[in-house]
Amino acid sequence: MKRIVLFASGSGTNAENIIKYFQEKGTVSVVAVLTNKRDAFVIDRCNSLNVNALYFNRSAFRDQDCLPDILQSLKPDLIVLAGFLWKIPPALIDSFPGKIINIHPALLPKYGGKGMYGSRVHEAVLENRESETGITIHYVNEAYDEGAIIFQERTKIARGDTAEQIADKVHALEYEHYPKVIEQLLFSS
Repeated sequence: MKRIVLFASGSGTNAENIIKYFQEKGTVSVVAVLTNKRDAFVIDRCNSLNVNALYFNRSAFRDQDCLPDILQSLKPDLIVLAGFLWKIPPALIDSFPGKIINIHPALLPKYGGKGMYGSRVHEAVLENRESETGITIHYVNEAYDEGAIIFQERTKIARGDTAEQIADKVHALEYEHYPKVIEQLLFSS
């Protein structure tokens, strides 16, 4: 059975969706969800789904050995960022080359980089009167949202759409495609 570890910072809707997808399939085990927020709702979601959730603070995150050692002990085939907002340190990237992926709520390279997450992305898309937006699943490297693109999917923006309506369309794409892309990556190698 393949093993994945999720990183999440907030409510954990993407993490929950991924966990449920693989619990139904029985081919992949989400061995843990790591979070940088002690009160993140993703912890409650993990408790209800019987998945281990581990909290870490900033010093543990920056330590060159701490998280890499923990992750090595979990033996993940893939590390999946699902709403995780901190930049991944080089030591972690070096420990798991080509095995850390992220999802971004826009069509990169547009609307990526530091500070571009969640509603900020959707508001920028709306302000710039884009006719479409979407999701980008990419490998993680040393820079925010600049890793090699694995997959993109688009959705149209209708005249009169609000940032919230755009967010709903993007979330629907995330829920539909992220687990499938994870599965493809795990079983294509």
